[in-house]
Amino acid sequence: MAKVSAKKCTAKKTVKPIKVAIIGLDTSHSVALPAIMQDPKADFHVPALRATRALTFKTPFQSEEGLAARAKQLEVLGVKVTTDFDEAVADCDAIFLEINDPAFHLEYFRKAAALGKPVFLDKPFADTLANTNEILKIAKENKTRFFTASSLRFASEFAEALEKDPMVPQSATVWGPVGKAAAGSSIVWYGVHATEMLQRAMGRGAVMVSVEEDCKGYVAVVTYKDGRRGIIQLNKTCSKYGALLQDHAGKDQLIQVTGKIPYYYSLLQQIVRFIRDGEQVVALADSYEVMAILEAMARSARTGRAAAVVAYQE
Repeated sequence: MAKVSAKKCTAKKTVKPIKVAIIGLDTSHSVALPAIMQDPKADFHVPALRATRALTFKTPFQSEEGLAARAKQLEVLGVKVTTDFDEAVADCDAIFLEINDPAFHLEYFRKAAALGKPVFLDKPFADTLANTNEILKIAKENKTRFFTASSLRFASEFAEALEKDPMVPQSATVWGPVGKAAAGSSIVWYGVHATEMLQRAMGRGAVMVSVEEDCKGYVAVVTYKDGRRGIIQLNKTCSKYGALLQDHAGKDQLIQVTGKIPYYYSLLQQIVRFIRDGEQVVALADSYEVMAILEAMARSARTGRAAAVVAYQE
């Protein structure tokens, strides 16, 4: 009689999604990111994350009507919206600080850091370098894991081009749009996207920035301590992003960024790596230099003189 071998039955392990608290509704990101997390029928879906609650409060960047509309959109996605911070973070595994007005970043980072949970701080780092330093101090005191970045840093075409051809640029020109901030510096608020691209391509080492403004926007020349040069074009009338890199031998690399893979999808994939896998996907020193370049750009545009880029201190 033939022996019958029994197959071992193994149940498929279900991994629970990471529960996320969304802090702030004054940005479109507060709805766009949960939409990618929650909708399994979407072309681009990140099931490892799930937004469960959100905090709404007023800033200069959104009207009461706009906040109410976003609250309704989130409720349709299954997210409970509240005006109480403690309620918003009560059952979360991680916190997304999705606040369009960077002047509020320090206040809410201080609240989030006290909870001992990983934090994604949406761009830019803060409104000023002084508040950036305070955020770093709070994170260190509370041993809070966090990172901050623009989604353009991870744009698929940009990231793939850098990984496929890891040239060492001697010069780089990047471009992107700039909008008018409802409060504070427009350069700091929206120039962060193109500046993140420059910093990822060139690495650290910026020492000086000089900015010219005209009817089309801003052009910043960034000088590096080893003699390299970066140019950031912030355009008022064009919404496209891109980069042109050149190495010491004159080799060129043109990168056109179209968003064929949604920027927010690429960003959420990096956030999963950060929270679930414990990877520091962007070094804090890199994010600090982005903020230091932005503040120097804003200062140069305001004064008409070159401005020094403050170096990161451990």
